[in-house]
Amino acid sequence: MDRIICIAGPTASGKTALAVELAKELNGEVVSCDSMQVYRRMDIGTAKPTLEERQGIVHHMLDVAEPDESFSVSRYCDMAAPIVDDILARGKVAIIAGGTGLYMDALIKGNDFAPCPATGARERLEQQAEEIGMDAMLEKLRAIDPEAASKLHIADRKRILRALEVYEETGETITAHNNRTQSIPPRYDPLWLGLDFEPRQALYRRIDLRVGMMLEQGLVEEIRSLLAGGVPAKATAMQAIGYKEFVSALEGNGTIELAADEVRLASRHYAKRQLTWFRRNPRIHWLTRHEGEEADEILAQARQLARQFDI
Repeated sequence: MDRIICIAGPTASGKTALAVELAKELNGEVVSCDSMQVYRRMDIGTAKPTLEERQGIVHHMLDVAEPDESFSVSRYCDMAAPIVDDILARGKVAIIAGGTGLYMDALIKGNDFAPCPATGARERLEQQAEEIGMDAMLEKLRAIDPEAASKLHIADRKRILRALEVYEETGETITAHNNRTQSIPPRYDPLWLGLDFEPRQALYRRIDLRVGMMLEQGLVEEIRSLLAGGVPAKATAMQAIGYKEFVSALEGNGTIELAADEVRLASRHYAKRQLTWFRRNPRIHWLTRHEGEEADEILAQARQLARQFDI
């Protein structure tokens, strides 16, 4: 087993705090695995750990992109993998913490991503989709890759066009590409830890509390500053939960109070999706915090597992 600990779990479950405490004890550094914390100047709404919360522990993969840039799982892995390798080479423990399951799984597996060169293929396919419609585009995909087409809904424009793009650029269907990469041994062999709460309402209360704290810390002002600084309201980063709802309110669609309620509800739904994703991983050791249980008890369980696996 590599000297790597992956800390997964839903939003507001305490991943960052646990990562920092383990890093202090195990001579580790934290690698953030959050698809939104990569963006600069998006601090409050992404719950990016402050310098005080980091407690002197080095954190990687924060503030590595501008809010108007597109960011992808392949870019994340290209940037994060060398960082993890360097941490290990220096004899330290790499603690990968975050709630973006797709990024975490891809980093650990070492996925060989289908190339996405800037040849104009995507633009041509986008134009074709406008001209003949997505029904015809899905039918086109069905002719070359029926398995991929059977898994995609007509509304999933992005994935349909991506599958067609991969075939056009490589001559290999995206199904064949995925099957080939899944047979490759994973890049890393970490200790997996998952955080959850029992009862679930305890997690929801933490989510509600976090939204209130974000507003007190100036989330609306942060969003106003981003928009004033030229970040488009339609930018991918601004479509994140905790941003798009308040952008809509600032544009005159409802009140800040209603937007906050929308964020609370959307965050709860997102937490459910995160748990569903991570529950599929049989290697995760779940640390469930029960009513009345302190965070120190979860830390003690994590510490014991790290010792058990010689980390």
